[in-house]
Amino acid sequence: MSVLPSPLSLPAIVIRLRAAGCVFAEDEAELLAAAARTPGDLAAMVAKRVAGLPLEHIVGWAEFGGLRVAVEPGVFVPRPRTGFLVERAAALIRRARAAGASRPPVVADLCCGTGAVAAALAGAAGPIEVHAADIDPAAVRCARRNLAATGGQVYQGDLYDALPPALRGRVTVLVASPPYVPSSAIGLLPPEARDHEPLVALDGGSDGLDVVRRIIEGAQDWLAPGGHLLVETSERQAAATVVAAARAGLRARRAHSADTDATAVIATRPAL
Repeated sequence: MSVLPSPLSLPAIVIRLRAAGCVFAEDEAELLAAAARTPGDLAAMVAKRVAGLPLEHIVGWAEFGGLRVAVEPGVFVPRPRTGFLVERAAALIRRARAAGASRPPVVADLCCGTGAVAAALAGAAGPIEVHAADIDPAAVRCARRNLAATGGQVYQGDLYDALPPALRGRVTVLVASPPYVPSSAIGLLPPEARDHEPLVALDGGSDGLDVVRRIIEGAQDWLAPGGHLLVETSERQAAATVVAAARAGLRARRAHSADTDATAVIATRPAL
């Protein structure tokens, strides 16, 4: 890329971003310059980033699972660690297909946000029937954009209340990256998250597991026999999440990735 005229040269942008605390200032400067249509656009975008807006909200997309996922301002930005959830879910979907399923596996993505997990699964696991739901209307708009190419259906509502009743007992893999930050810890999050992402996508209640428990408690009714629920959580919360799944009649185990510091609980409905 050619260097833009001063004061919007890439080196000048890097200096401003670095002073604002951006760790990857060089990479961010390149992305901002590539997204800007005019020098005026670029100046406005740099100012927003310096003010603390998430880079993804400014450029309108996030990289996730090898995809460019549309992200609107005010919507939860998909985290790289959630790719671990995609990897584990994709493996289970492929296993279900290899076992001789006659129809495409059914995948439901709760607390779907931008729909990034469902979109990545559609790319990684072969043909699937995709359903996604979120309570936030802005997230639902993003998810519909991101899942349009998959033929996936996106619904607005509170967890299972949003899903069509015809899915009961049919879901092969149910994935969820719900809010799991304890309410008392919200103030400790980076400003990009606590100031610019919806609280409903972050706050998991007193111990962070309010929404996680609700997902687990309803899973039996929606999973097919032998179907799997995968919930992202923290390493500290994993043991309590496994216990909650066992109490709900699911066989549960913890999975962890040291590379990405990602933790998921994988729970299975017993086969008939």
